[in-house]
Amino acid sequence: MATEQKLFWNSDNVRDVAESVGISSLNEEAVRALSQEVEYRLGQVITEAMRFMHQSKRTVLSTQDISQALKVLDVEPLYGYESTRPLRFGEASLGPGQPLFYIEDEEVDFEKLINAPLPKVPRDMSFTAHWLAVEGVQPSIPQNPTTAEARSTELIPKGPGANPSLAALAGNDNVTFKPLVKHIVSKELTLFFDKVRKAILDEDPDPDVVLMRHSALESVRSDPGLHQLVPYFVQFIADKVTHSLNNTFVLRQMMELAAAVIANPTLHVDPYVTSLIPGILTCLIGKSLGVEGPDMMDQYALRDFSSSLLSKIATKYAQTTQELRPRLGRTLLKHFLDYDRSLGTHYGAIRGIADLGGTEAVRELIIACLGKFDCVIEKGIKQRGEDDLQVQMLIGCIMKVISTVAESGNVLTNGANGDADNEQVLIDYLGPHIGKRVAALHDHRLNKAIMEVKSREEREGAE
Repeated sequence: MATEQKLFWNSDNVRDVAESVGISSLNEEAVRALSQEVEYRLGQVITEAMRFMHQSKRTVLSTQDISQALKVLDVEPLYGYESTRPLRFGEASLGPGQPLFYIEDEEVDFEKLINAPLPKVPRDMSFTAHWLAVEGVQPSIPQNPTTAEARSTELIPKGPGANPSLAALAGNDNVTFKPLVKHIVSKELTLFFDKVRKAILDEDPDPDVVLMRHSALESVRSDPGLHQLVPYFVQFIADKVTHSLNNTFVLRQMMELAAAVIANPTLHVDPYVTSLIPGILTCLIGKSLGVEGPDMMDQYALRDFSSSLLSKIATKYAQTTQELRPRLGRTLLKHFLDYDRSLGTHYGAIRGIADLGGTEAVRELIIACLGKFDCVIEKGIKQRGEDDLQVQMLIGCIMKVISTVAESGNVLTNGANGDADNEQVLIDYLGPHIGKRVAALHDHRLNKAIMEVKSREEREGAE
């Protein structure tokens, strides 16, 4: 006759639980079956918890392991045992040989407990996978820090396990830990980078210095074997643009360097385009570049060059970065429609939209919004005067980009008249400042193109 298996779980506990739910009596067979089920379930929980413990390279089972095991087994986890404070167990005797252990409750002031703020609900742990970096560049996703956050931590002292190589090689003097550059790139490339950096930042007007500056950019533009320096060039451009907004010469040199890197056919710049774009956008639609004075034309030349460079990048890398052109267009349009921006920002946004989207973008985005945009010109005239350089540059930029619509040869006609008889219509549609100038040109094709845009809006509004 086989002996019955000995139970490790006290059957009295089963009876106590049964009585707590209203079951006053259980036969021995049911008690034994429930005790075996409890032992089996506890074994499952302990086995799963030990797996978590072993995977964590630990030898002590923790409450966190139990919680994770309960989640794996689809059992509601227990809350309230995540405290780092040690639990104090008390012992009470229920009779000879029957000790009862319990957790001692901490005595607290009842009034203090009522007035204390409610604790936060513990958050469930979750895991997800994402690309931390692709070929050394962090993609712009919510899990990774933004460009602004990354720049804000560049100058913070790093720990011994950090790698501030980019900032050190880019020339930041306040980096607390400078690694051995020869462990990252060769000595020759390090020397080349240092020579290029010094050459393009030398403002001396001496012809030999100017020739050295041009030679350095040409070397970056044409020399093969510089692929290891691409991330350093990108970081160098970003740092100098961030810290030299009052120096038009440095900003122009950074854009020249960016253009040289883009133009080199042997360099794989695709992974670094998203890191290169912020510096170019800053030089295009920045609030103020350089200082006001006799060199104001240099600032607008910088915005023009940045606009053409941005257009080249959007065209060249449209296949590898499919969202690049739409994102740039949305950014420029947002700054164009923000009437509180500076005149220089509006100038750069208009140039960028025209270079990025062509005549179609000029029709749909610029001409269609000029009526409301007239308030920006009026505000600039009141603050600076009609003869101010910034006001004249903005008006000239608008006139230049809308003139491309007539030059494109894609003017559609639907019976709209572009003659001078419609001067008042042009003024009402484009606003007084731009409308009067357009009407004064007496350009039949330009007037017809603008009236076509107006007619299209009216048809869409009627529908």
